[in-house]
Amino acid sequence: MLTRGGPFRIQNPRPQNEKAIQMPDATKAKEKPSELKETIIVIVEALLIALVFRTFLYQPFSIPTASLQPSMMIGDYFIASKFTWGYGRYSFPFGIIPIQGRIFGREPNRGDIAVFRPVPQKEDYVKRVIGLPGDTIQMKEGRLYINGEMVKREFVGRGTDTDSFGTSLPVLVYKETLPNGVEHLINEISDDGPLDNTQEYVVPEGHYFMMGDNRDRSQDSRILSAVGYVPAGNLIGKAEARFFSIKDNIPPWQVWKWPENLRLDRMFQSVY
Repeated sequence: MLTRGGPFRIQNPRPQNEKAIQMPDATKAKEKPSELKETIIVIVEALLIALVFRTFLYQPFSIPTASLQPSMMIGDYFIASKFTWGYGRYSFPFGIIPIQGRIFGREPNRGDIAVFRPVPQKEDYVKRVIGLPGDTIQMKEGRLYINGEMVKREFVGRGTDTDSFGTSLPVLVYKETLPNGVEHLINEISDDGPLDNTQEYVVPEGHYFMMGDNRDRSQDSRILSAVGYVPAGNLIGKAEARFFSIKDNIPPWQVWKWPENLRLDRMFQSVY
């Protein structure tokens, strides 16, 4: 169809080289605070999950001293189950829940490795459960007696024990067999040390007697003023498995030292 002005044409309302006017996008403006909120929620949820896991299931610990060598070496990292023996005051961070005794769980077995809080101390200890409630415990000339019976031990060989100060001493290594059949290795520097001849200890009801496997280098229940009898309510958890191990107590974050110092043969293994 023709018109007087020539062919009818629809004109482009905006020249092609003209930039479109960008209007503010309200949706995008709202996205940023929403994403930040979601990120914060995810972080808080992750922290809560980690706290619940650490409080009620498993908690990691490390071995800083020589008291459990050769069973647990300085620089071993392990997890302890919190639920096996139930929960007490020190099962929770900072002991904030004043539980009397223990709730849920079972009693420890002789030979279990326990994480606990000694009454006179403010730090967690790791030792082996040797005496149960009602037991009598005594050391005579380096030999362990439980309820009047000398515990069986078998000579394994000679070794060298190095403590957290780097002091090395020759030791005799024995395999000790507790009355319930639990076997573990112990180190003996001599059979006439300060803790090799003791009084007779009678473990009170509701308490446990703890000892280190490194018999001459362990501050344990034999020293009543420092550790003594451990109340059931002060148990924290049962040591279960090693997940990391490094020589000389080197901090794990120093990854450049891993190649020469990691003890791969001790990682991802049961502690028993």
